[in-house]
Amino acid sequence: MQELLPKAYLIGLIVLLGAAAVLVGRQILRVRKDEEALARLSSAGPGGAPPTDSVGLYELASVQLRKRLYGQAVDNLKLALRKAQAEKAPDEARALIENAYGFALAAETKFSEAIRHYRSALQIKPDYPVALNNLAYALGKLGEPQEARDTYARVLDLEPANGTARKGIKTMERRVGDPTKAVPNSKPDPSAASGKRGGKGLKKGG
Repeated sequence: MQELLPKAYLIGLIVLLGAAAVLVGRQILRVRKDEEALARLSSAGPGGAPPTDSVGLYELASVQLRKRLYGQAVDNLKLALRKAQAEKAPDEARALIENAYGFALAAETKFSEAIRHYRSALQIKPDYPVALNNLAYALGKLGEPQEARDTYARVLDLEPANGTARKGIKTMERRVGDPTKAVPNSKPDPSAASGKRGGKGLKKGG
C-alpha cells in the first residue's frame, strides 16, 4: 500500500502538469493569434496604412481591446463611429461600435462617458443584453445600485439564464439594502445559456 502512494502522487503530478501545459499552450496560441490579427489589421488600409472604414476600424479596435490597448481602441472606435455615421452603416453595426466604445472608456474608468455610449447603443438596439449588462455595471460603479439593478432586470427579461445579470442583480440588491429579493425571470433559457455575450462586468460585445 505504501509503495502505491508515491506512484499515485507521481501520476497525479503528471496529470496536473499536463493540464497546465495545455492551458499555457492555448494561451500562447491566443496571444499569437491576436498579435497576427493586430499586425494584419493595422496595415489593412490603402498602401498598408491603418484601415479607414468603420468595419476595419472596429475590427482593429476589437483586437486592441483584447490586448488591453484601451487608449488606442478608444481612438479607433471614435473614428469608427464617425465613419459609420458618414457611411450610413446599418443600425446593428452602429450599436456594436457604440457598445465597444463604451467598453473601452469604462476600461479607463471613464464611466460617465461610457454610459452615454451604452445608452446610445440601446437607443439603436433596445434588446441588446451585452450593452445592458455593461450599462448596469457602469451604473453600479457610479453609485447607482437601484438603476443598475433595474437594468440587470431588463437583461433577464430578454435572457432569463444570463449569468452576468443574475449575479449582478444580487450584488445590486445587497447594495440597495434588500438582499432577500428574488431574482426575477429566472426560468432557464437554453438559447441564452450557450451565449458568450453576457460577459463578466464589462464586455465589449461584437
